[in-house]
Amino acid sequence: AIKMIKADLVDSYNGDMQKRDSMHNAQCLAGMAFSNALLGIVHSMAHKTGAVFADYGAHIIHGAANAMYLPKVIQFNAKDPTAKKRYGEIADFIGLGGKNDDEKVSALIKAIDELKAKIGIKNTIKDYGIDEKDFLDRLDDMVEQAFDDQCTGANPRYPLMSEIKQMYLNAYYGK
Repeated sequence: AIKMIKADLVDSYNGDMQKRDSMHNAQCLAGMAFSNALLGIVHSMAHKTGAVFADYGAHIIHGAANAMYLPKVIQFNAKDPTAKKRYGEIADFIGLGGKNDDEKVSALIKAIDELKAKIGIKNTIKDYGIDEKDFLDRLDDMVEQAFDDQCTGANPRYPLMSEIKQMYLNAYYGK
């Protein structure tokens, strides 16, 4: 699924129907993997973002929220040696290069950011039109709900609420 997404997502997004068919298959494969491995804090955070700002008129769809949070969560998770090694294996699997796992994790994050740019996924919560005061007013509730989300327990590195909060802040301000 990872190779198919890397190869076909942009063309699928741009209307290539054969690539859309391939992306459908990649999504099915990824869905089966999710069912076996469960999800982590990327999804926990994305679940709450969609729900919290639905009334605001600046709804961030779940897939875009996942993509926006993924690089931040990879950085967080890569502090765990086992997770870092696995991210390095993903980078190797899709041919991103790097001499060590730190370089491979950086290459993976860069590739994700480049892919997001090619398909119009914004980099920050702020870019979706969420006012800073409204974001900050809702932040603690989002953090608590993300921490309590069923997906959080399956994350490779269990977060503190303060760490989830920092990832949300990084996602708002683009850090």
